[in-house]
Amino acid sequence: MPDKAIAEKGGRGTNKKKVLTGKEKAAVFLISIGSEVSSEVLKHLKEDEIEEISFELARANHVTSDVRDEVLMEFQELMMAQDFIMSGGVDYAREVLERALGTQRAVDIINRLTSSLQTKPFDFIRKTDPAHLVNFIQNEHPQTIALILSYLDPGKAALILAALNTDLQADIMTRIATMDRTSPEILREVERVLERKLSTLSSEDFTSAGGIDAVVAIINNADRTTERNIIETLEEDDPELAEEIKKKMFVFEDIITLDDKSIQKVMRNVDNADLSKALKSVDAEVQDKIFRNMSKRAAQMLKDDMEFMGPVRLKEVEETQQKIVSIIRKLEEQGEIIVSRGGDDDLVV
Repeated sequence: MPDKAIAEKGGRGTNKKKVLTGKEKAAVFLISIGSEVSSEVLKHLKEDEIEEISFELARANHVTSDVRDEVLMEFQELMMAQDFIMSGGVDYAREVLERALGTQRAVDIINRLTSSLQTKPFDFIRKTDPAHLVNFIQNEHPQTIALILSYLDPGKAALILAALNTDLQADIMTRIATMDRTSPEILREVERVLERKLSTLSSEDFTSAGGIDAVVAIINNADRTTERNIIETLEEDDPELAEEIKKKMFVFEDIITLDDKSIQKVMRNVDNADLSKALKSVDAEVQDKIFRNMSKRAAQMLKDDMEFMGPVRLKEVEETQQKIVSIIRKLEEQGEIIVSRGGDDDLVV
């Protein structure tokens, strides 16, 4: 909810207006709807949002009935306005609210709602079934497809990518990887391509999209066949880009996702001196995962090596970690180990 003075909330013997922030209003709202429903709401928030609202909940020693009623009324009005906007647009919502609440009240509600909404490009296709979206965009220019996928959830983007022609997949990934910032004019133009079937929304700010991380996120959610096709094609067309993507697809800390058998196989292919150096800068969870897969004697020897090694340049540590990651990747390619990337294809039955 946007920040605005909505209720009287003073101390003893006072009757001063208190400007409630959006977080304070959210806390009052959660208190009002009860702990059971509130816990379900919190599941849909980001970690930092949960932390901030939890802080406000802890501070809210007492919420007066007036404050609670004002917050609930504002919430109801905003939800009603949002429904009207979704049904017929801003002008329609304003007209309906004016009839129900009067001109000034309607304007206030619409202004609060539109100022608090931060719509991202292509929000209107986020709930569209991937199969339907594939049929609609598969004949578009690869740059158009790349722009759309870069704004979608990586899981949905991966499903769409897998359904596209294999000749297009690596090309689209290359375009996403080299994409930087897209102007509002281009975003609006691409969105107009979809306007015959879907609503059109645009952002007035220059928006960052794409990049190597976007490619890695999409590929990590794709099936192995799609992943291999993209990487192999990129290795032929742009070896440097392919290597940069592969480096980010599995980082050294991801070793904790390997099963014990795979870790033991990796360690048989890694020099102890490299392993002790690679573990210098990682947290205890990674170190413990390695130590648990060694004998007590070997684990103690490794700990002693790390202690006696002394300070090591971070660059050397990272190079050694990358060397071990290359060994892991090679073992995976040979079918010796399984690297889980969160997809259903990683299930072993």
